[in-house]
Formats: sequence, C-alpha cells, structure tokens
Amino acid sequence: MTTSKVTYQGDLRTTAIHLQSNNKIITDAPTDNHGKGEVFSPTDLLATSLASCMLTIIGIKARDMDIDIASTTAEVTKVMAADPRRVSEVHVAITFNKQLDEKTQKIFYNTALTCPVAKSIHPDIIQKVTIHSNSY
Repeated sequence: MTTSKVTYQGDLRTTAIHLQSNNKIITDAPTDNHGKGEVFSPTDLLATSLASCMLTIIGIKARDMDIDIASTTAEVTKVMAADPRRVSEVHVAITFNKQLDEKTQKIFYNTALTCPVAKSIHPDIIQKVTIHSNSY
C-alpha cells in the first residue's frame, strides 16, 4: 500500500499527502539552501521524525509499565554538514512530565534508541539523546 504522494509545488516547496488519513505536510528548502524556510524542510522532518518515533515507542513502553507520559516533550536540534550537504547529527532532548527514578529513565532511554527511525538512520549520523524528568 502506498504511504504518501508528494507533489513539487515550485519555488522549492513540496506538498505531501498521507493517503490513509489525507493529512498534509508542506516542506520548503531552508533559507541557507535557497528556500523560504517558512515550514519544515525535508531534513527538519528527518530529525523531527526521530524524536516523534522515540516518544511513540517510549509511550508504548510507558503504557506497559502503567506510567502516564502525556505532555512529555522532545526538543530537536539538527546539525548539518557540508560536502556533501547532509544531516550529520540529531540531538533529541526528552523531558518527561513527571519525576522518574533513575531506573525508569534508563529503561526509557534504552527504549528510545530502539525506535524504528533510530535504527533506519545511517550510522554516520550521530544521535545524541538526553533524558530529563520534571517534578511538579
């Protein structure tokens, strides 16, 4: 089954339609590569998909452990390299919505590293993951 259909709109912009849900994503080339930078770039989506995948797989583990992680966030930093232009590093800083003991943080950290996107990204791309937990 086809996942999506991507259409080049011109002016370095694409529109991607998720065929199952009909949801849409627009991408622009970044400003440092001749684009408008008004929305996510394709490389932004690569970095962001890593964080989204990590939170999803942690969510599955947390549900199995009967821990509510709603409102947990991940801040993503993408580092680009030149020659060839490519993503060289993705930093994901995950902040949980509550205080977690060290054992649980370690379980969630290890779980994050097993997400399908993390396992699909080329090994030359450095993935730096940090875990933080808050107390409210």
